[in-house]
Amino acid sequence: MPTRNELPAANDLLGAMPRQAYRRMQTSLESVELTYGQVLYEPMGSIRHVYFPNDCLVSLLTAVDQNRTLEVGMVGNEGMVGMPMALGIRVSAVRALVQGSGTALRMTAARFRTEFKKNLPLQRALFRYNHLLMAQISQTAACNRFHDAEQRLARWLLMTSDRLHANEFLLTHEFLAHMLGVRRVGVTKAAGALHLRKLIDYSRGKIRIRDREGLEEAACTCYRIVKDLQDIAQA
Repeated sequence: MPTRNELPAANDLLGAMPRQAYRRMQTSLESVELTYGQVLYEPMGSIRHVYFPNDCLVSLLTAVDQNRTLEVGMVGNEGMVGMPMALGIRVSAVRALVQGSGTALRMTAARFRTEFKKNLPLQRALFRYNHLLMAQISQTAACNRFHDAEQRLARWLLMTSDRLHANEFLLTHEFLAHMLGVRRVGVTKAAGALHLRKLIDYSRGKIRIRDREGLEEAACTCYRIVKDLQDIAQA
């Protein structure tokens, strides 16, 4: 198991940094296991750590009322969870919920503030990522308003697959209903339609993408818009 001074940069944001700048950060990073359903932040709660996902996935959820939430963004190994800290804000506006189990590199909020002030490569990387995250959130808002559940489910599955680097993952219909902001019956109907088209399989809380090309055709244009922006930024 790697020591704190030898932590690998499986996170794309950290991996793209100059080696010397990343090495300076390593003494402040620790590897942690994040599990499905774990809550990292609550709305208006203090941000005590920032997280750089390696092979896990975190959903950003906004509260509609006491019983309902809606996903407005997701963070995988392309970014960082806790972006308000890069803007000088110490509380979260959203619930950060682990959607896919895996590992992440974690840094305390206090140490991050100190590191961010003196690490120009980290500043540039996070400002660029913040632009991509805001674009994703804006596009998700438009998608939730104008596109039907089947298109949105296809988009969501593709985005999840991209960030987990997998075609099969644990997802219950109840969880998906919260992510997409639709009733559970709406998720069942949308998943059933994609299954009939032989694009996905699902059973016992698992969903597997069978035909990625077909799923991209079934998704709304929102998936490609966000994906193209990310590809350009990483080029």
